[in-house]
Amino acid sequence: MPPTNPARRRALTDAAIDLLAASGVHGVTHRAVEREAGLPTGTASNYFRSREALLVATAERVVELHLADMDRAAERRPEGDADLVEMLTESLLTAATTLRHRYLAIFELQLEAARRPVLASALAGLQEVAVRFTAGHHDQLGLRIARERVPALIALYGGALFALVSAPPGSVTRPAVEVIVDTMVYGSAVSDG
Repeated sequence: MPPTNPARRRALTDAAIDLLAASGVHGVTHRAVEREAGLPTGTASNYFRSREALLVATAERVVELHLADMDRAAERRPEGDADLVEMLTESLLTAATTLRHRYLAIFELQLEAARRPVLASALAGLQEVAVRFTAGHHDQLGLRIARERVPALIALYGGALFALVSAPPGSVTRPAVEVIVDTMVYGSAVSDG
């Protein structure tokens, strides 16, 4: 039975997240994770018998961190479209700057999940929770968005997030993000006024 020290397990998966962001999925090995976490050789293999088990645990940690972020976001209640634009702008800006390494790791894991069904299963929860959370958050905010459109909105947000996170570090600006969010919320039609 694997060791049950939750803090050490978290340290290993957090180190794997950092390695995914820095080196991609091929940079995540037991030894590399141990070095990144500052733990003795053999620690990672005691917790995760295979590389795939390490990746799955890392995906589960990413989902845990993402859920905590979503809970914090739910505490803010925009009053109208302008506040919604501000909330989405802040969310994308934070993800593309402060949390950039985590989202790079998520994208690496999503790409690897296309080849590893067990990893895809671990990440499926992220999509399901995102849809449920977004629909519920919209209801709390009184936004009239049809439930069947929520996955499309998440896809738009995810596409914007990918474009911003994969841009060169330091190149993401608030005005650029505001244009993206404004287009997401109001559409791309040119106004006559």
